[in-house]
Amino acid sequence: MRSGRRVRRAAFLSLIALAFAASLTACGRGGLVRHYEYDEEIFLATDGSATVYLNASVPALVSLRGLDLDTRATANVDRARIRRLFTTGAVRVTRVSRWRRFGRQFVQIRMTVDDIRTLGAAAPFSWATYQLDRREGLVVYRQVLGQPAGRPVGDVGWKGSELVAVRVHLPSRIRYHNAGADNLERGNILVWEQALSERQAGTPLEIEARIEETSILSSTLMLFAVSGLLAITVLAVIIWLVIRKGRRAGPR
Repeated sequence: MRSGRRVRRAAFLSLIALAFAASLTACGRGGLVRHYEYDEEIFLATDGSATVYLNASVPALVSLRGLDLDTRATANVDRARIRRLFTTGAVRVTRVSRWRRFGRQFVQIRMTVDDIRTLGAAAPFSWATYQLDRREGLVVYRQVLGQPAGRPVGDVGWKGSELVAVRVHLPSRIRYHNAGADNLERGNILVWEQALSERQAGTPLEIEARIEETSILSSTLMLFAVSGLLAITVLAVIIWLVIRKGRRAGPR
């Protein structure tokens, strides 16, 4: 009997392990976690300022943007040189980090810009146009990715399923976007995806989102301020009523 229970228990644990492994595989292939070969993540403010994170493999930066970098998996990533390549009068690089995945070197460049419309002035972003306008009481953000550099990188381990993405974190309520009804993100985060092969071929990627002019943070702070003022007013009225009642009663 005990041996039968042990066999069943071992079989049950094996099924759990297989299911866990399958879930990890699904995540890696576009399930819960999606891996991008090139990914622009933009945290946009209503005044046009933004914090931008560029996460990309070194081969993608060479192929798409023509940067002169060593694509070998064992090469040392010159972070100081990457910082210089991305820095302009309008773009300030605050951090460069690196890691390895799928046998390729990846980097993350964190940048701040006072006006998102000037981001294209940096050579690595010159393939795109960034627009921010106000129209009919809404803030309209548009971005179009055009022709890549098309620089060959040889065999770097790409399988043909690699993805490129632009993710935009918007500060206020979204009134319209063209990211599609099945947009992968939730809330005020939108994502536009494109196959790496299509990006290399120069297939345009057009991005548009329209949001309200008042940011969610400003609305929340205003709500807290009004609520606090109302609470203080109610408390003051209660104190005044207590004092008035005490004066009317007077000394006995």
